[in-house]
Amino acid sequence: MIVYTVGTFDLLHVGHLALLQYCKTLGDVLAVGVASDSVVNSYKPNVPVIPLDQREEMLNALGCVDIVRPYHELEYVSACQVLDVDIFVIGEDWGNNPHNIAVESYLKSRGKQIIQVQYNSRTSSTHIKQSVIAQQHKDRHIKEALA
Repeated sequence: MIVYTVGTFDLLHVGHLALLQYCKTLGDVLAVGVASDSVVNSYKPNVPVIPLDQREEMLNALGCVDIVRPYHELEYVSACQVLDVDIFVIGEDWGNNPHNIAVESYLKSRGKQIIQVQYNSRTSSTHIKQSVIAQQHKDRHIKEALA
């Protein structure tokens, strides 16, 4: 069975690892779709901190990941067709966008599974970025106070 999940995977962290390890338990092969900077920028205000090729390299280094595929359009049906996906794992923020509905319809029409998971609350790329920014501001204020 082939399991497929998608994401940005910027600033790889334990939440990503937990998701990917869980996905691997669902089948024999885990394929991961990685959003390109342009795809991410189409629905988020900022592009990822880590370049796409490096995000791919990090995911390829994980023992639980078998296939890493970048995607350059916000569309999932073609990858599901090429990979012959049995299970598509989605996050809790999936939503009802046209590209989401299209892949759901495609998979359901072929008797494939869609599994929705909740995110690991231990961390997130957004929280990591906010922490780095907060530390930078704190250091600047300390230096200004000492000057």
